[in-house]
Amino acid sequence: MTVIASKDDRAAAGPAERMPRQIAYIIGNEGCERFSFYGMRNILTAFLISSLLLYVPDEARAGEARHIFHNFMIGVYFFPLLGGFVSDRLWGKYNTILAFSIIYCLGHACLATFDSNPTGFFVGLSLIAFGSGGIKPLVASFCGDQFDETNKRLAKVVFDSFYWIINFGSLFATLLMPIFLRSYGPAVAFGIPGVLMFVATVVFWMGRRRYVVLPPAPSDPHSFWQVAKSAALSPAHGYRGVWILLAGLALVVWSVATVDLGFVTVFCLAFVEGLAFAAIAAWVQLETVLDRHPRDAVDGVRAVLRILIIFALVTPFWSLFDQKASTWVIQAGRMTKPDWFSASQMQALNPALVLVLIPFNNFVLYPALRRFGIEPTPLRRMTSGILFSSAAWVVVGTMQMWMDGGNALSISWQVLPYALLTMGEVLVSATGLEFAYSQAPLSMKGILMSFWNLSTTVGNLWVVVVDAGVASQAMRATIAASGQSREGFLMFLFAGIAFLAALLFGLNAYFYKEVSHYRS
Repeated sequence: MTVIASKDDRAAAGPAERMPRQIAYIIGNEGCERFSFYGMRNILTAFLISSLLLYVPDEARAGEARHIFHNFMIGVYFFPLLGGFVSDRLWGKYNTILAFSIIYCLGHACLATFDSNPTGFFVGLSLIAFGSGGIKPLVASFCGDQFDETNKRLAKVVFDSFYWIINFGSLFATLLMPIFLRSYGPAVAFGIPGVLMFVATVVFWMGRRRYVVLPPAPSDPHSFWQVAKSAALSPAHGYRGVWILLAGLALVVWSVATVDLGFVTVFCLAFVEGLAFAAIAAWVQLETVLDRHPRDAVDGVRAVLRILIIFALVTPFWSLFDQKASTWVIQAGRMTKPDWFSASQMQALNPALVLVLIPFNNFVLYPALRRFGIEPTPLRRMTSGILFSSAAWVVVGTMQMWMDGGNALSISWQVLPYALLTMGEVLVSATGLEFAYSQAPLSMKGILMSFWNLSTTVGNLWVVVVDAGVASQAMRATIAASGQSREGFLMFLFAGIAFLAALLFGLNAYFYKEVSHYRS
């Protein structure tokens, strides 16, 4: 494997662990990029309701804004598959990040320019989803490439720092952008994140001479995709894998023909369904291809498919987490609050708590657990995180019931569910980022990080599909009979789904054997 490294990095190599100097450029890029993304995203729902969707009837405007927001998020976390493929097979991580960052900047420019033109604005959202999604699996993975077996312990510190800087940028973006939107209008409020994205691109480019740049993986007849395809199409056992694929194809065709949720949702839903059946077909036939592929390659595919099960069980967490920028903002808009405070600004509590909870967990909670003989492994942390998110939604559901009863409720009550959800985020998201990188074989890091991001797409698909199901006449009658509002019913429903997912995740984690895949 060819590795291009700077003279400084080669001089620093040795038995002593040392932080790679180029990490500063990657962290700086990530901080600015996350400011741009969250600055735009966290005012999106409020802007859609108050300005862009005025042509939609008042009673349907909040629901339409929620639908647009989650379709946007579906795209943001779907395009990492494209970015991962281009990186791993064609351009490498550095070139792919730089190219998609330019598209990202163009999307921001469209938002600032077409703030009163729905068509132009939605084109801008599409470009941001494409650009942001394209780089999303790669920046963290590129950061991991700067480490090897001699200093991999520092990689764990950097991944936490990585997540810390993400939330540092998010905190100030969430506090400031609603103020700019209210005081200076959408052109300025969406323009500032665009400037920050341009700065992020320049900062990343400035470190080009220092990075460790791993080339795209060469064509390999025993790659993950080749082994998986051989297994799925194997003639063994009466073409069992092929029959599974045909069943998946039938489900995809049925979904496309009958589900009316818009192109983005239907396309992503069909893709995820097809991917799930393809994974099952490959899994059940893996042992039949040992005459064509070596044992190590087959075992590698089995390991990746086991990781995909972990990712699938995380999807309910994302369905809860991303609704803090839609459902929780809408709820906050109906709560009592000072005139100077915007409902969107309540989201700043999330990154503020992250900045506190990451060091608290690392320096207080985890050492305390170890003293009691409990090792907080990544999978144990993620199981607990999903449970915390479920508890957060039980709290907001209870608050919604109180408000539905005609009682006024202060926005300060949202502090408790934000605290629970943020603890869940730290335990799931920050942990999952490092877990996904460490478990991925070297040739599959970009793609597997893309699958980690795809779990967020599936989480947002949950939201759109469940919303559509609840809108049916039979479900409306069931909700009315329960005495709850539609919003309250959905909150408790999502809490229950997350609780079930946590139980299944914990059971699967008990049997999972972790590995380490860093450069030697």
